[in-house]
Formats: sequence, C-alpha cells, structure tokens
Amino acid sequence: MPRDATLRLEAYLPYRLSVASNRASRWVARSYEAKFGLSIWQWRVIAVLGGAERLTAQDLATATAMDKVTVSRAVNALIERGLVARKKHESDGRSAFLELTGPGRSVYEEVAPVALQHEADLLDGFSAEEIDQLTALLERIEKRAEDLAGD
Repeated sequence: MPRDATLRLEAYLPYRLSVASNRASRWVARSYEAKFGLSIWQWRVIAVLGGAERLTAQDLATATAMDKVTVSRAVNALIERGLVARKKHESDGRSAFLELTGPGRSVYEEVAPVALQHEADLLDGFSAEEIDQLTALLERIEKRAEDLAGD
C-alpha cells in the first residue's frame, strides 16, 4: 500500500535510489576514466572478473545487473585493450568464457584500492551500525525488486 496517493518524485523511493546511484556512479566514474581510461561499465566488468576465475557474458550481465548489450560493448572494448580475453567454452560451442588477462589483472589490482577508498569517502560520517543497516536494507530492496520482477 503506497504511503501517499500523490506522486511526488522527490519522495518516490525508486527515483531516490536511482538519483543516489547515478550521483555516486558519476563521481566514481570520473576517477576511473581519468586515471585508468575505463567507463563505469568497463570497470564493473573488470571488478566482477577480478573476483572470479572466469565467467560467461550472461554471468556478467547477471552479476552487474547490466543489460546484455552494455555488457557486450564493455567486454569488446576491454578485449580490444587487451584487458579481457574470450576463451571458447569447452563443452558448449555457443558460449565463451571471459577472464582478465595479465594486464587486466594489473588494472584490477591498481583500481580496486581506489574503489575501496571511494566507498570509504562516501560512507565517511556514517557509523558502523548505520552502514550495516543501510547494507541490510539495500539487500532487502534488491531482493524484493527481484521477486516482483520475477527475475
């Protein structure tokens, strides 16, 4: 049941989440672009692959909540730069695995501490309890949205 029958965009939760996400992403993306020449989409691919041995494009789309076209463009740009490699799937000829190359792993290892510092800067002034609460609430919202969308 809605809190209020009148739609006020500035109080509409999906809008507020989007605005907060866009502002934080733009701020972070500026440093990734300036220092590493990476778009936010490319950084997300590198970050996910940095935490995994290898994944398919579909796995990346799921992990990043990015659409397949955006993942494909980011992956192709990273392959052109030599940061990601595409390897044939041994048992399924229709798909391929993606993994960081040596230079891609080096970029990940250099940019990951920058990402963690950005997170610390963003959360500066929040208590540990507030951060835990925010994390738990975001997880609940993500799960609820996923359930409602049938994903």
